[in-house]
Amino acid sequence: MILAVMQPTYLPWLGYFDLIDQSHVFVFHDNVQFEKQSWQQRNRIKTSQGGQWLSVPVYQSSTQTIIEVSIVQIGTIADWRRKHWKSLATSYQKAPFWSTYGPVLEEVYQRKWEKLSELNIHLIHLFSRWLGLSSRVVRASELPSLPLARAERLVALCKMFEADVYLSPAGSRSYLESDELFQKNGISLVFQQYDHPEYPQLHGGFISHLSVLDLLMNCGPSALEIIRSGRKKWKKCSEMVVENGVMNAN
Repeated sequence: MILAVMQPTYLPWLGYFDLIDQSHVFVFHDNVQFEKQSWQQRNRIKTSQGGQWLSVPVYQSSTQTIIEVSIVQIGTIADWRRKHWKSLATSYQKAPFWSTYGPVLEEVYQRKWEKLSELNIHLIHLFSRWLGLSSRVVRASELPSLPLARAERLVALCKMFEADVYLSPAGSRSYLESDELFQKNGISLVFQQYDHPEYPQLHGGFISHLSVLDLLMNCGPSALEIIRSGRKKWKKCSEMVVENGVMNAN
């Protein structure tokens, strides 16, 4: 039984869905602290001018958890839904699968979203359906109280779902320094390894690490196969190398 945990991010990249695809249970870590200007509120698409950031404006506080973060509803900045939709339509209306996904996506951007986590989780569920993923997905905020310390919390989640493998994103190696606690509880700690694949894109030369929307719009039903082509063998904690104290993954 493989369990993976990630914060709900906005328009996630391919590796995020590879993590979901490899897990039997995937937990949205939505009750941890919100990080300003992180993948939780922004990501990139590809336009005729190259990569473009799409950021959701939010009311920010240093003490908010992700589920507490509200989207800005007043002033010109609240027009983000129209602007994001316009950018997506302009960039992908000539893509092979725009007619397949565009109308459903338009409905998402016509809806008023109060909370960032609700928007992100809705989009992730939507993209997962389009990709044909079947993992069980739950929210940490809807589970019984969990330990505050990171490693203890992950072990508790594994035990809750009777998982004997915790599949971690590579970036978590910066704080999961040891697998001792996992081993004591009969759980294998392994790290996702992912090499971003290339695929046909609009607008010139290939750009990697964009939102999975770019892949879906360009490749449609082949998207999951392409995502899986970037998957590499897991690494154990002892095999991981942390560069400058951090391994980044969006």
